[in-house]
Amino acid sequence: MKKERSKKYRIIQIIRILIQFFFFLLFFYLLLGTRFPGEDYIGNVEVFFHFDPLLALTTFIASRAVFVAFALAAITIIVTFFMGRIACGWVCPLGSLHQFFSFIFKKSKLLHPKKVQDNLTALKYYLLVFILISAIFTLDLVGLFDPLSLLYRSFTVGIIPAISLSIYSLMDFLYQVNLSSLGDSLVQFFENLDFNATFLQGFFIAMIFIGIVLLNILRERFWCRYLCPLGAFLGLVSRWNVFKLKINPEKCIECGLCTIHCQTQANPFPNEEWKSSECVYCYTCSAICPTSAIGFPLKPAPERIETVNLSRRKLIFSSLLGIFVVPFFRISPSRKRASEKLIRPPGALSEERFLQKCIKCGECMKVCPTNALQPALTEAGPEGIWTPMLVPKIGYCEYYCSLCSQVCPTGAIKELTIEQKTQVKIGTAWVNKNRCIPWIFGDPCIVCEEHCPVSPKAIKLMKTEVTLPDGVVKTPLTPVIDIELCNGCGICENKCPVVDAPAIYVTSVGESRSEKNQLLLDIIQQEEEIY
Repeated sequence: MKKERSKKYRIIQIIRILIQFFFFLLFFYLLLGTRFPGEDYIGNVEVFFHFDPLLALTTFIASRAVFVAFALAAITIIVTFFMGRIACGWVCPLGSLHQFFSFIFKKSKLLHPKKVQDNLTALKYYLLVFILISAIFTLDLVGLFDPLSLLYRSFTVGIIPAISLSIYSLMDFLYQVNLSSLGDSLVQFFENLDFNATFLQGFFIAMIFIGIVLLNILRERFWCRYLCPLGAFLGLVSRWNVFKLKINPEKCIECGLCTIHCQTQANPFPNEEWKSSECVYCYTCSAICPTSAIGFPLKPAPERIETVNLSRRKLIFSSLLGIFVVPFFRISPSRKRASEKLIRPPGALSEERFLQKCIKCGECMKVCPTNALQPALTEAGPEGIWTPMLVPKIGYCEYYCSLCSQVCPTGAIKELTIEQKTQVKIGTAWVNKNRCIPWIFGDPCIVCEEHCPVSPKAIKLMKTEVTLPDGVVKTPLTPVIDIELCNGCGICENKCPVVDAPAIYVTSVGESRSEKNQLLLDIIQQEEEIY
């Protein structure tokens, strides 16, 4: 039989791919643009997140507060309501990435498309219910599963650092083979991109992402089919869209190619089993149909549409699980007494409010000019996994920088001016006299005092008598911390010449955002004033 594939839908399919490519480049451009711009203030590089209605909804539910920037999410809702899940099929950068790798795996014969009868598409709806119920009890887990947060975090912490290190290895090779001019050009280009290449959990987070991508070998767009909670949310909204699939029975030869090659298991054939909530309007079914039997005419009037079969028992179980896990996520010593290593970025809300709003996207980690912000693991308990914390051994909080507060997409880090930021205290420095060079050896060392950025300096140098093991007495200048002046920036710890375990270190005590995590002396003084 002569194939009469639809040229119209093949053209639409090409246009869709071009639009997907454009939005992925836009997302990647904003990702690369999230860095120190050479000025005090940066543009709205986080705007992509504000079109995500699931982030908007869960942040609102968990924090009981409206973040005005999420008003843009209404655009996504309205478009989905009238036009279906085109945001998933045409805009979502993670969806585009999954589609690209699915295409690669099909061409390499690793993926063999076939008609699937399972009801695993319901999984993402149960996951959505679990996330929303947990948010009601102020446990915000959406950042672990939201596609934008997942993609941004994976690129920031794992993929880009790995690519960066590979590129620098290439440049080293170019210098070794006397191609220094090319090496110089590459060095200048990538230095301007200002990649942060050191992250505590880079390998772990990258492997999770790569594993999710490799799942496309099992099923095309595996994540989109079975796991994406944003896709489930948009699927619920899209049930009233005006574009309906229509199969011409006179042309259809019942070959089943449309269902076999459907990217999201929307089941185009037979027509009455088509699931509108699963269709992302990729138009693959229309483009590959050998008789041009499939179309998507405009039908404003509502009609019965096949929906995903959701078990009432499983919905109840997902809801109860969302309630049940809340206390288990909060079994952590950090809720009783603040973790000394949990130094939050300047402008971070109180810990409880911060965890209710942080979506673990990694925007602040990407923009930090000194690579100081790192994803937490156990420091804030299970609830705070992958939230940002400052690690002075890796980097320090630049005194005249408030970029992390400017790029936070949910307001978990309050936006600060440079003047406001310099007044914020994120921790306190301490001297370990058992490791400090002047205190132990009596030799001069003023590195920490030289780098202290506050004025007057929080690190004072005092002449002290030090007795060495041989009985010799020296009187070096030794560092002493003025706790009232120290802002906990961590530059002293970062620059300390005792490289393995610095002789001066910073803990979270005394942070401005907390009334509890304060020095014991302050508490005693307050109690004395009361009595």
